[in-house]
Amino acid sequence: MIPLIHHPDYTFELPAKHPFPMAKFQVLRAQLDTLSPQVEWITAPLAKRTDLARIHTESYLDALLAGTLDAAAERRSGFKWSEALIKRVRLETGGTLSAAEQALVHGLALNTAGGTHHAHADYASGYCLINDLAVAAATLLAHQWVNRVLIVDLDVHQGDGTARLFANEPRVFTFSMHAARNFPARKAISDLDVELDAGVGDAAYQQQLQYWLPEAIQRAQPDLVIYDAGVDVHANDRLGLLSLTDAGLEARDHYVLQSIRAQGIPVAGVIGGGYDRDIEALCSRHRCLFEQALSLSQ
Repeated sequence: MIPLIHHPDYTFELPAKHPFPMAKFQVLRAQLDTLSPQVEWITAPLAKRTDLARIHTESYLDALLAGTLDAAAERRSGFKWSEALIKRVRLETGGTLSAAEQALVHGLALNTAGGTHHAHADYASGYCLINDLAVAAATLLAHQWVNRVLIVDLDVHQGDGTARLFANEPRVFTFSMHAARNFPARKAISDLDVELDAGVGDAAYQQQLQYWLPEAIQRAQPDLVIYDAGVDVHANDRLGLLSLTDAGLEARDHYVLQSIRAQGIPVAGVIGGGYDRDIEALCSRHRCLFEQALSLSQ
């Protein structure tokens, strides 16, 4: 039985023509309902402020939660403030923490949202207001449920926020494999960065992954892996510069999950980025993570 974390309020209504595909979380849940019954649906909890404060500054949280961010900060986030937005990001973060907790029990658990790796300690960036990956890792460490965490970030964009947040934390190893010439313009320094040229396709991508992932695992020696399975590496993504196909996504997710679970290491997965205007097609790419997880359990 694989725990899947979801909440109906992962989706709320944005203004017409907003570039962020907010509907994808609702559509993904509908698509996943057609898969194997060998899943346990868990409702995402609201992340506690005390857990958010393990990563984010109190002044930033005060402004974010009260809706007093200035206009420049809102523009950098990509969203206009609303109570529904704040509820959503707290649920998403609670969902990733829940997935991490469930992974420690079951070996593998997945959140139907998450991957907000551009959020920094004191500001939002690139549709990321709270860094759910970092909050989950920091909370597990604080409770001494794990001693070391590996964050495998395969979104097309570098996980700059996560890298900076854990730059001086030896218990968290950050691995980011991303398009070199893509957002953010100013890259951070992860524990392991692999930069890919524009247009890299299935074969070259998989070759790089099979070379670097074992090294990341060996160097990190993790008690838990948090896997950001962004699908904006797909050839048809609006914001990606790579050229993976559906088959390439399947091969990537299978390799990551199989490699980690074969070593007995628990994995918590999140869906990461994906920005196709065709929401059904986009969600079919996100669904790949869940299908590959189910294939390992059969």
